[in-house]
Amino acid sequence: MRSIRFMALAGALLLSTAIPAVPALASEASEEWAPETFMLDNGMEVIVLPDHRAPVVTHMVWYKVGAADELPGKSGIAHFFEHLMFKATDDIPAGEFSKIVARNGGQDNAFTSWDYTAYFQRVAKDRLETMMRMEADRMTDLLLTDDQVLPERDVVKEERRQRIENDPGAILFEMTMESLYKDHPYGIPVIGHMDEVAALTREDAVQFYGEWYGPENAILIVAGDITAEELRPLAEDIYGAIAPKGDLTKRVWPQVQPLEESQTLTHTDPKVRQEDWGRYWQGTSYSLPDAGIDPYALDLAAQILGGGRTSRLYQTLAEEQKVAVDAYAWSWTTLKAGGPFALGVSPARGVDLDEVGKAAQAVLDDFIETGPTEEELARAKSNLVASSIFERDSQASMARLYGASRARGESLESIMNWNDVMETVTAEQVREVLAKYVKGQPSITTKLLEPES
Repeated sequence: MRSIRFMALAGALLLSTAIPAVPALASEASEEWAPETFMLDNGMEVIVLPDHRAPVVTHMVWYKVGAADELPGKSGIAHFFEHLMFKATDDIPAGEFSKIVARNGGQDNAFTSWDYTAYFQRVAKDRLETMMRMEADRMTDLLLTDDQVLPERDVVKEERRQRIENDPGAILFEMTMESLYKDHPYGIPVIGHMDEVAALTREDAVQFYGEWYGPENAILIVAGDITAEELRPLAEDIYGAIAPKGDLTKRVWPQVQPLEESQTLTHTDPKVRQEDWGRYWQGTSYSLPDAGIDPYALDLAAQILGGGRTSRLYQTLAEEQKVAVDAYAWSWTTLKAGGPFALGVSPARGVDLDEVGKAAQAVLDDFIETGPTEEELARAKSNLVASSIFERDSQASMARLYGASRARGESLESIMNWNDVMETVTAEQVREVLAKYVKGQPSITTKLLEPES
């Protein structure tokens, strides 16, 4: 059974294949991956990430619309519409899009977040033009009929049953987000509420398409064996020929409201095989204009406290006190409106859940008082940078990094300079920033429980 930690880390996206969380690239590698950018006359942003190691490209189109942009009562429409983009167009029969990609030796998929929706194909360079024409076709000429829309709605309902309703950790995570983000779109699951998904119609899909899907609301990312000079004529011919709609909906989100008081959420289910205790605080994001050093410091704090078996939480609770089989901390700093900071623990068999939760909080409190050692700080920075270098080895990961960051509104400079800024963070800043978001602040405590025997 997946823990609530897994659901929280994966919960930003709904897709068929897992996409890793990608920190920004290391500065020493940035020259190799320096983006080449240009704008089309219709407002579509284009980013090229050259990588000439193999004659392969990753082609992505990101739309600056996600579950957070849905109208009240229409939860799940962004993810539902992602499914519908694989239906018929004027030129492509229903169900043929992915088959054409496969016949051309490629792979494709799509995913939906609160902050964006993205579609991608990975193909040999000489098939790129075909992918671009197919993607441009469904940007403008999607055919939405009842016989296509309504059966796919049933597919989404079944997806919710499998991913959420059959997973106790996923259910508790939905409860947690609803409490953390009261009266904010992040409190509504990306996949939607079952009753609202069941009520979605063809008319809802047509309206959503018309309000959000246009070139001026899209970002084209191409990573791989190509340069901007090579791509520009193709992009201008294929995507540049699409007229801007001119009246697309503008994103307007409410501000995240501070928690008024702490609370405890409990979910008991016969499917639970490992109990879990967690605690969540409202955090910050790299996308917030006034975030400053805070997301960097929170990422470092999470790494030191709960980033694996050398972390403070694991060493104290699992190795020394032997009251836990797992202990973790994480910061969700890649949500546009700011994500949570959390820690949690899975107790050893026979250990009381509340007691192991108190032990985890004690480790956190001590960290806030003393801060990290210079050795811990150096190791955390090294681990985060190493992860970024590892991700850099994949052109698909780089395409996702730049696409997600730009869709959230982050600058190219902030992406490229991430490592340089991270290296400037001091131990005292880590301690101060963590205290700012955690010490004395309201929190959500979660308990995932087995039924009493």
